[in-house]
Amino acid sequence: MATILAYTSPALGHLFPFSAVLEELSRRGHEIHLRTLSTGVQMGRNLGFATDAIDPRIEALVHEDWKASNPRAALKMAVEMFCRRAAYEVPDFTDAITRTRPDALLVDINTWGAMSVADAGDIPWACFSPYTPALQSRGVPPFGLGLAPLPGLLGRVRDAALRPIVMGMIERTVLPPGNRIRATAGAPPVASADEFMRRAPLMLVASGKPFEYPQTDWGDAVQLIGPCMYEPAMDSVPDWLEAIDRPIVLVTTSSQKQADIKLVVTAMTALADEPVHVVATLPAGLPSDVTIAPNATVLEFAPHGPVLDRAVCAVTHGGMGATQKALARGVPVCVVPFGRDQFEVARRVEVARCGTRLPAKKLTAHRLSAAVRQAMTMSDGAHRVAAGFAATGGVARGVDLFEQRVLTCNPTARSTLWKQGRDNGRLHL
Repeated sequence: MATILAYTSPALGHLFPFSAVLEELSRRGHEIHLRTLSTGVQMGRNLGFATDAIDPRIEALVHEDWKASNPRAALKMAVEMFCRRAAYEVPDFTDAITRTRPDALLVDINTWGAMSVADAGDIPWACFSPYTPALQSRGVPPFGLGLAPLPGLLGRVRDAALRPIVMGMIERTVLPPGNRIRATAGAPPVASADEFMRRAPLMLVASGKPFEYPQTDWGDAVQLIGPCMYEPAMDSVPDWLEAIDRPIVLVTTSSQKQADIKLVVTAMTALADEPVHVVATLPAGLPSDVTIAPNATVLEFAPHGPVLDRAVCAVTHGGMGATQKALARGVPVCVVPFGRDQFEVARRVEVARCGTRLPAKKLTAHRLSAAVRQAMTMSDGAHRVAAGFAATGGVARGVDLFEQRVLTCNPTARSTLWKQGRDNGRLHL
């Protein structure tokens, strides 16, 4: 048995997939210590993890990039927020290490301070990314704009021309403050944003092909393990869900505030006369001035699994968790991206032919209705993506990789794993 310290950013959209991996590690006998957002502490304890809240000053720093007037300004605001959080993460994560004396570390890709501490130390570690990371790969457009891959010479010319512009903007925004944070943690400087994200000896990515572009190759240190799906346990299906007698269209918005309430309002208008029931979730908070359509249920939170089991389509904001949760069940999606990595998610849905993409700037009831109807015809693509997710080996393979490549770097953990593997009739090493 090994002691593992996990550290997440203050987002339920990260804690939930993280928890799927930690549950499997715990099931195999490892002792889990978790630091996460305050509202997730009880959930972690219910799962049997020794769980504490991150420094409240980290959680107090919220995303405000949705207020930006253009993508460049949004990126700058996001980087500033991550760096301000990182300044508190460095002492907070160092304290967690001192208190738990872990054999290994599993660190959220959005916790730049914790990643720097892990990189500077001698404890074996891995990084977990619940979304497509902004890593470079041959034949894949520069990350962030949501561009479709373009084959042949024309694609190579386009990407070669755009990459210095896009990556140059990212480098100028990320590297100076990022390297200052790394210096405070005792980690060496990095020369690029790509190098910064690749410092972990192992990165587990909650995705898979063909959702990711077929030509994507990030190297052996970056491993796709499919959607890491977790939902709090339910005793029974909610009464309100049992009472719905129509096919369901699930509508999701971000758990971190952004200007996506319009998606719920537009969806209710677009589908008001359709023979479906809209179930919409607004985890960032329910507005008080929204009129609920007769064929709609609007909630702050609802377990997506039971809803998706009866869904014919999911209209998502482009969050990886909600989008992939639908696709893993073979439910086609209509993605309306508002910012962040959502443009990339939407484009991948379109390219994989498992749903439709409708830019938020073009969002109208008429267009959304048409996009949803088209998405409903794309079940074959959704099932193809679901099969690809399953082929990754999922959480079990992710934990195999963590045990083989991270825990075996620690002599004590290596000895325990060898014994467990021998006793179970299979060797981990």
